[in-house]
Amino acid sequence: MALMQIAEPGQSPVPHQTRLAVGIDLGTTNSLVATVRGGRAEVLPDAEAAVMLPSVVNYTQPGQVQVGASALAMASQHPGDTLVSVKRFMGRGRADAQQEAERSHYRLAGGDEGMVRFLTASGEVSPVQASAAILSVLQQRATETLGGDIEGAVITVPAYFDDAQRQATKDAATLAGLPVLRLLNEPTAAAVAYGLDAQEEGVIAVYDLGGGTFDISILRLHRGVFEVLATGGDTALGGDDFDAAVAGWALQQSELPAVEPGQYRALHSLARKAKERLSSESSVTLSLETIIPGAEPLTLSREQFEELIQPLVKRTLRACRRCLRDADVGEVDEVVMVGGSTRVPLVREAASAFFQREPLTDIDPDQVVAVGAAIQADILVGNRPEGDLLLLDVIPLSLGLETMGGLVEKIVPRNTTIPVTRAQEFTTYKDGQTALAVHVVQGERELVSDCRSLARFELRGIPPMVAGAARILVTFQVDADGLLHVSAREQATGVESSVTVKPSFGLSDEQITEMLQASFSHAADDKAARQLAELRVDANQLLDGLDAALAADGAELLNEAECEALHARMNALRDAVAGEDGNLVRRLTEELGRASEAFAARRMDKSIKQALSGVSLQELDQEVSQ
Repeated sequence: MALMQIAEPGQSPVPHQTRLAVGIDLGTTNSLVATVRGGRAEVLPDAEAAVMLPSVVNYTQPGQVQVGASALAMASQHPGDTLVSVKRFMGRGRADAQQEAERSHYRLAGGDEGMVRFLTASGEVSPVQASAAILSVLQQRATETLGGDIEGAVITVPAYFDDAQRQATKDAATLAGLPVLRLLNEPTAAAVAYGLDAQEEGVIAVYDLGGGTFDISILRLHRGVFEVLATGGDTALGGDDFDAAVAGWALQQSELPAVEPGQYRALHSLARKAKERLSSESSVTLSLETIIPGAEPLTLSREQFEELIQPLVKRTLRACRRCLRDADVGEVDEVVMVGGSTRVPLVREAASAFFQREPLTDIDPDQVVAVGAAIQADILVGNRPEGDLLLLDVIPLSLGLETMGGLVEKIVPRNTTIPVTRAQEFTTYKDGQTALAVHVVQGERELVSDCRSLARFELRGIPPMVAGAARILVTFQVDADGLLHVSAREQATGVESSVTVKPSFGLSDEQITEMLQASFSHAADDKAARQLAELRVDANQLLDGLDAALAADGAELLNEAECEALHARMNALRDAVAGEDGNLVRRLTEELGRASEAFAARRMDKSIKQALSGVSLQELDQEVSQ
């Protein structure tokens, strides 16, 4: 008799065999790949012992894609063909990215449909293709270092990435041939690294200021469980903006005319080096003559630099304040600093003063995200069967449906732990309704017009019933990567329709940062608008019902005076519905309801008489006794 080989699902059947898994920090400025070897997470270097790969891709030579340092070296001479900070364009449409593309001297392909595409000497290139080129280099580095094929990868993304941006990241990994285990929020990855190394418990703030994005997350760590209480941030703020502030200052001080795109790229690089030196030096000299012939050198002190970036640092603290309020915590136990820009002394001082805690900087802030991703990948691939780490990420913005009156019914509130499945029953609005339009939206406001539309689909085949009789179950499923699947099912017949939300482009930077702010600043107005919309829906439902009832039985059951009185009240309510006075709509709806009670009673009596017509008392007694 043959014997079966026994192995735990997801784990190697061969004892002590390790499956190769990596964690990848796909950063805006630099990217890294890490793995767990000998029980220790480590970042993998390239042949030149450099661990950080510049997130830069050059397409000057058709068929010859340059990635990393070699591409960065070509940025000054070929700015239009060299894609820098391409992560900022992931999942975004042309209209959203136009302004930033012009600032970076990129040429965009025509057409407003789908994701933005860049015009290069090698043809049109999407952010997904450029990111795939970066991931391919990291994958090759890992394969050569570890001596085998990668069986699983965890790729990190900013916590504020929306569905389109997350999907674009997964598409880039697929294009690179990387088997993605999951996407992991960057702040959560940092918490993984510190939580395992230091065994911290309590409430932790993860302050992540990278090259192109800022994220703040409040997490609770307890006995190996990481729960994200709240997330916030700014996808249009990072170390690149510090560099831009220094470059702008240099141009202003030199009183130079507009520079060429290549010269600006070189100036930006010079500004970045000055920023890095000012973390340990009191002043630096910017040798502008190497970029702009005849330009005088400039001296920038740390005090001047801090004055330039002070408004940007304050923006991060405003996001921190909102995040603490969302998490409903008064203070934190630890502050984890992530991202190369947190090396700036002013940034550390500001975070320390705000949270009233000395930040944790034990792990290299440039590497901590990759380290945490590697640890999580090692667990997910099955190398650590004990599974002593549980991650509970959250969705950044609420997900819901449009209901009658243009209102939003939130199904999955923001900061809900994922993966998650939520279901809610809905019904039809009109008699005989056989189809239902499902509109999926995202945002914190009460009206659909103030939220973002994600997807639309229809459920057909609903049996014709009176309004309110149908039972339609709408289910929202958000997977571990933050991607959404919505289905609608009519309970009586089992007819079903669904959609997986994969938008062709994402939110603009301004939209992402403003959506939460708007929910707070417009809270009172939104509440009043929702109340008015709900009152209008109730009023219109009553009016529609009375219109149908009067058409069917009005002439038979009401005299002329009663009909006129009822119509007068209905017309008054219609006028109120067209206005903005919610109290008036409520009062007239209640009055019309009371005025129509006698008519409703007569219709009920008529229905009962018709039902009993021709039925003998004996037959009725028999039915009752049965």
